[in-house]
Amino acid sequence: MNAQDIACAIAQQHAEMLAGEPQNHAQAQQKSDSALTPEMAGVLQGCRMLGFLEHDAQCVMHAWEQQSLRLGGFDLHAWPVHPSDFGVAAGFRDNAFAPCPQALGLYAVLPDAQWVGRMARAGVPTVQLRFKSQDAHAIANEVRAAVAAVQGTQALLFINDHWQAAIESGAYGVHLGQEDMADAPLQTIRAAGLRLGLSTHGYAEMLRADAVSPSYIALGAVFPTTLKRMATAPQGMGRLQAYARLMQQHPLVAIGGIDESRLSEVLQTGVGSVAMVRAITDAPDPQIRAQTLMEIMRAS
Repeated sequence: MNAQDIACAIAQQHAEMLAGEPQNHAQAQQKSDSALTPEMAGVLQGCRMLGFLEHDAQCVMHAWEQQSLRLGGFDLHAWPVHPSDFGVAAGFRDNAFAPCPQALGLYAVLPDAQWVGRMARAGVPTVQLRFKSQDAHAIANEVRAAVAAVQGTQALLFINDHWQAAIESGAYGVHLGQEDMADAPLQTIRAAGLRLGLSTHGYAEMLRADAVSPSYIALGAVFPTTLKRMATAPQGMGRLQAYARLMQQHPLVAIGGIDESRLSEVLQTGVGSVAMVRAITDAPDPQIRAQTLMEIMRAS
């Protein structure tokens, strides 16, 4: 088969991976592809046809190449999911952050300490304070209040972005986005004993997150969300399933547009946690909604 045949076959065989801005084969070709074998050029072009961003398509191509070497031949039907093919190390890591439960359960992302306390008392196992402010004093006060709000409950509290206040207040952990990850002193956070969660939006970001051995990895956005403007398209269930298999050694949190109707389907991918924002905060009775969601998770 030539590169075009392989690309079109991959786009057809793995249509569940389609997301973002798909391309036809003519659009998917680049001059640099001529330096590749027909198989790898076909993989790269097929990934572009499925809407993968270029850096993610390159990750898949290199993994497919390693898979072919490991298995002794190229198989266009076998989408790579083995960690070793992506360079994901197994076993002990000397740079690992403190561990958290493999299954973090319902993960409520909340705007202030009052909401944190409310959901912690409702029995939600994992909560995140996502407090938006540029006022350092207000941030410190809100983080301290959130830490106090979970006292006497079983809830694990992560602080979004504000790592310094989280350290000073003795929070359980910190959650960082990709941009914040580049600026935050990860060694300082690790040395303080805090858990670290990292957001990812595709293969390249997952591999970047894996390299720092966080406590958990968040995968998203799975579905469209109006909560904030996303730089990447919704990943969809096909990609989420592949991501979960690849990163199975990490605790995983699915996030983005997930509501009660989609919860069971998302959990079937193998993620141990689902993060929700408006599905909880916009509910007529958030405590009852949280109880319903936790019951669905226990039954799934």
